[in-house]
Amino acid sequence: MFTKLAESIKNRPIIGWGIFLATMFIVFLLGLFAASITERRAEIATLFNNKKVDIEGIESRNEIWGENYPRQFNTWEKTADMDFRSKHLGNMPEDALENRPEMVVLWAGYAFSRDYRVPRGHMYAIEDVRATLRTGTPDAETPDMQPAACWMCKTPDMPRLVHELGIENFYKTMWSAYGDEAVNPIGCADCHDPKTMNLTITRSALVDGFNNWGKDITKATPQEMRSLVCAQCHVEYYFKGTDKVPTFPWHKGITVEEMEQYYDEIAYYDWIHTLSKAPMLKAQHPDYELFLLGPHAQRGLSCADCHVPYISEGGIKYSNHQVMSPLKNISVCQTCHRDSEENLRNYVYQYQDKTFEVRDRVEKELARAHIMAKTAWEKGANEKEMATVMQLLRHAQWRWDFAVASHGGSFHAPVETQRILAHSLDRTMQAQLELQKILFAHGITDFKIPDISSKAKAQEYIGLDMKTLTQKKDKWKEAVIPKWIEEAKKKERLIAEK
Repeated sequence: MFTKLAESIKNRPIIGWGIFLATMFIVFLLGLFAASITERRAEIATLFNNKKVDIEGIESRNEIWGENYPRQFNTWEKTADMDFRSKHLGNMPEDALENRPEMVVLWAGYAFSRDYRVPRGHMYAIEDVRATLRTGTPDAETPDMQPAACWMCKTPDMPRLVHELGIENFYKTMWSAYGDEAVNPIGCADCHDPKTMNLTITRSALVDGFNNWGKDITKATPQEMRSLVCAQCHVEYYFKGTDKVPTFPWHKGITVEEMEQYYDEIAYYDWIHTLSKAPMLKAQHPDYELFLLGPHAQRGLSCADCHVPYISEGGIKYSNHQVMSPLKNISVCQTCHRDSEENLRNYVYQYQDKTFEVRDRVEKELARAHIMAKTAWEKGANEKEMATVMQLLRHAQWRWDFAVASHGGSFHAPVETQRILAHSLDRTMQAQLELQKILFAHGITDFKIPDISSKAKAQEYIGLDMKTLTQKKDKWKEAVIPKWIEEAKKKERLIAEK
């Protein structure tokens, strides 16, 4: 073969020159590739070994981290953007009660009936928890509505305060006690070890939850940690005991039925419904639990694969910390799914449309059931007559809330979410059948539901004086929040203007 090649080159020298040039081109490309690898390794080493700031302990000020990791920090700052709207949600402000006023009735007697807005980006965690009517107007004349545990998922200042004060001292205090300390929004120290930048658990409630579940969180793989740092907050929990310690109800498992069994056995309830008098459960945001029951988790994906995806800039590959819906950037989905953006987006909308169709039906029927129960009590029904109804309402609403409180449950686990909502509707209709019998027994044959077609009408119906509540909140924000911020700056808890 080589003899023939030599003869060909001798007879036609141009072949030799072609082989020579092709070889040189290949060598050149290999040299570029080797240089790129060397440059990338050198840049990574330079970033890690020549950090501008030596971070010690729990540094809750995100700007300090940003000096060492500007690329990640710049993407994190974009969680302040409010420029995306999909068919059903996005990162723009939205009043959920205005859009679905039946929820006001479902939460009668609970703070969520006052104010419930869809979540914005992580950058707004502190601003929104201060502003919501759910935290009230705590001052010398008005006692706190909420415990200190309400800071748990809003700020990296929370693990810092727990470390400084001790976990018992922190939790037994009220929410407003830390207004000038809990001032930095969700950020770097919530998930990262400052020395190694490894993912780390900063909320002991997750560790306790795994122990109660019979699992060892220390054996989690790096890929599992890419979900577990999110599971510190994006989970179902309740405030246990008089000290209101956040507790994950995973003692029997993580399904809606297993958590319900646990709650029923300890006779726990979040509040007594002011219309139906049922002992109610309020789901928080069981995102992690539902995600585990869906197809992506079962195929080994983590939360970060889709919500904190890798991007490249020059020779550096790093994580995009603008945590939000991948619908804004469908190319994240195309990493695995070889389909068009339009098709992928429509697949998601199909899941959401079907889930929300059932959700909307449940909300209307469940609100009707609570109002029927109110009428039954007013017409003389007794506790024995209403016992079955109370249990059905508790279990129906728990399932509805579990499904709708989850961020993205209709996509993360569409089959499980629709199953849960179907069971909620079933129990709701059973409750209505029982109530019809009770109402008939007490002479009520023509029940009519009041006009709750708007947020204002529903809030008026359940007895909320929204004008007074809003005026008091506005005055409180003007008087108290500037003082919190000023004091935080004096203590050097804040760097950037908040």
